[in-house]
Amino acid sequence: MSSGSRSRAELAAALNGVLLDPEAAAALDVHGRTDAAVLVALFDRGRELHVVLTKRRDDLRRHAGEISFPGGRRDPGEDDLRQTALREALEEIGLPREAVLLAGALQPTPTIATDYAVYPFVGLIEDGHRWHPSAFEVDEVFEFSLAVLRAGAGRRRVERRGIRFLTDTYLVDGHIVWGATARILAELLERVVAAGLLAPDRGDARQAS
Repeated sequence: MSSGSRSRAELAAALNGVLLDPEAAAALDVHGRTDAAVLVALFDRGRELHVVLTKRRDDLRRHAGEISFPGGRRDPGEDDLRQTALREALEEIGLPREAVLLAGALQPTPTIATDYAVYPFVGLIEDGHRWHPSAFEVDEVFEFSLAVLRAGAGRRRVERRGIRFLTDTYLVDGHIVWGATARILAELLERVVAAGLLAPDRGDARQAS
């Protein structure tokens, strides 16, 4: 753990009451033909909260090249979406299940193009993990500061399948986050501000098109 960083226990105590109960969140109904789960892995570095995101390979059939949380569809026989999120994080970035302290959940959100119902679970990890991205799915693993992500918030034009449209995004280090991942990030930012883990926004988010 970096010098001056808050422990997982401190973060869990701060987040208690602002996150959804994981079991209750998993029972929520949201439009989507296929259930999926993602792990929103958070850690503190120098008293600055960071989140783990991945860049998907460009040759994947679904969500190619997009920035996303580690996650994926529920496997047959998998009756707990929390386990889906933890399994996917292990498979995609090599994050051991025992290294994750589940602190709560966020509202599930649908994907439009692929008809998924995505259930996000918030897990606290220690700083300093050595990532092992899946050669079949993940091109790169990112550790982004939530403050930096929020500073890059704005409405931007995104192109998908030859169609350009205006949508909410986050831009950091030349990488653009949009879609379901951006919606999950927006809620996460609101909740960590409410927990006192991120200073309130001063209204200086950059806008671009």
